[in-house]
Amino acid sequence: MDANTSPAMPLFAPYKLGRFDLSHRIVFPALTRNRAHNNIPQQAHATEYYAQTATNGGLLISEAAAASHISQRCPNMPGIWSEEQVEAWKPVVKGVHEKGGVFFCQIWHSGRLSVPTIGGLLFGWLPLATRPADGQVFEKPTPQHLKSDEVPCILNDFRIAAHNAIDAGFDGIEINAASGYLIDQFSIGASSEDRCGLALE
Repeated sequence: MDANTSPAMPLFAPYKLGRFDLSHRIVFPALTRNRAHNNIPQQAHATEYYAQTATNGGLLISEAAAASHISQRCPNMPGIWSEEQVEAWKPVVKGVHEKGGVFFCQIWHSGRLSVPTIGGLLFGWLPLATRPADGQVFEKPTPQHLKSDEVPCILNDFRIAAHNAIDAGFDGIEINAASGYLIDQFSIGASSEDRCGLALE
């Protein structure tokens, strides 16, 4: 089927997403911004930014919010693990809702790409990198294997983050399970069940 015979994509047609009645099928995706000083969403410009992108009945996905203090990849990325962060997200979410938008919080753990100089230590990092002359990058460590008895801790971080997102007013969550981050690192195995195991759990 070529471009001349394929049916038109109904981008502006309504769509039922679970309990949400979306007015169109264009989704505003998660975009990394690095503007959350001390991992706290800065209410003034974050509220304006997301409200500007909201449409009545449109779906927005937030920038990736770290599930815990050990799951950060870059500085100034928001989190959703603390009460202070929940309170900071509330007016941002409210701004989207006032425009009639549906707002999901993307939650992630960057896994082997986490930088211990930003968050805490989990995997017993070994420093491995050279710092360029301008000193503008963080050292990249060599990660250790995640032990099986540490997995429940990670799962609980996601669980708490999901509850916090709902407490902040988000309509739902999206778990970032791609791009080589933690959940994607477990996407191995012969069966689809094996490859999806951690994500489903």
